[in-house]
Amino acid sequence: MIPRKNRITQAVLVVLVFILVTAAWQIFVRVTDTPAYTLPAPSDIGEKLLAMLQTPSFWRDVWVTLQETFWGFLLSIVIAVTLGVLISQFYTLELSLLPYIVAFQTIPSIALAPIYLYWFGYGMAPKIALAVTISCFPIMINVIAGLQSTNAEQLQMLRAFGASRMQILLKLSIPNAMPHFFTGLRLGIIMSLTGALVAEFVGASAGLGLRILQYEAQAKIADMFGVLIALGVMGILAYALISCLRKKVVFWEDPHEHHH
Repeated sequence: MIPRKNRITQAVLVVLVFILVTAAWQIFVRVTDTPAYTLPAPSDIGEKLLAMLQTPSFWRDVWVTLQETFWGFLLSIVIAVTLGVLISQFYTLELSLLPYIVAFQTIPSIALAPIYLYWFGYGMAPKIALAVTISCFPIMINVIAGLQSTNAEQLQMLRAFGASRMQILLKLSIPNAMPHFFTGLRLGIIMSLTGALVAEFVGASAGLGLRILQYEAQAKIADMFGVLIALGVMGILAYALISCLRKKVVFWEDPHEHHH
C-alpha cells in the first residue's frame, strides 16, 4: 500500500513521464519525417481518438468488449474459487487435478480461439469462453496460495478448541486468503480483457478487436493506436476498481505496516 504523500509523488511522476514520452515521440516523428503508416505522431492519434469517441459505433464496440470481459471474469471467479477451495482442502485433488490444469495453461490461448469459434459460433460465447480460459488460472492459483498460507499456530489453536474443517475454512483460511484473492482478481480482469480481444481477432461481428482488424485492413494506423489507448484506459480503470474494492473488503490490512 502506498502512503498518501507518496501517491501524490507517483501521480506527478506518471504525468511527467507521459508528457516526456509523448513530446519525444512527437519530435522524433517530425524530425525524422517518419511516414504516418509506420509510426503516426501522438497528435494524429489523439485527433483520431477524439473523432472516434464521438461516434456511436465506437461505444457499441466498447460495450460489446466490456460485456465479454465482464461475463468471462465473473465466470472465471466462480470456477477459480470452487476449484481453488477444493484443491486447497483435499490433497488428493491437488495431486490429481493441478498438473492437468497447469498443462492446459501452457497451450497458447490464440490456438484455442478457432476451436471455441467452431464450438460456440460467432456471438459472445467464444469470447467469454476464452476470457474464462485465460483469467481463471491466476485467480485459482492465488486462491490456493492464500488458503494454504494459513498461520500454523492459529490453525493448531482452532483445532485444539475443536473447530471443524468448515469452521477453520470460514473463520481463518478465507479471511487469510483475501489479499491473495484480490491479487488474483487484478491479474484476472486484465487477462479476461485479453481473452475477449484475442477471440475477437479470430472471428467477431462487433467489438474493439474487430475494429482493430478493420483499421489494419484499411491501413489506418493512427486509428489502431487510438483503439489501443482506449483498451489501455479500460484495463487501468478495471484494475483500479478492483484495487478500491480490495481496500473496502480487506480493511484489516494496515496500510502502513510495510513502512514502519
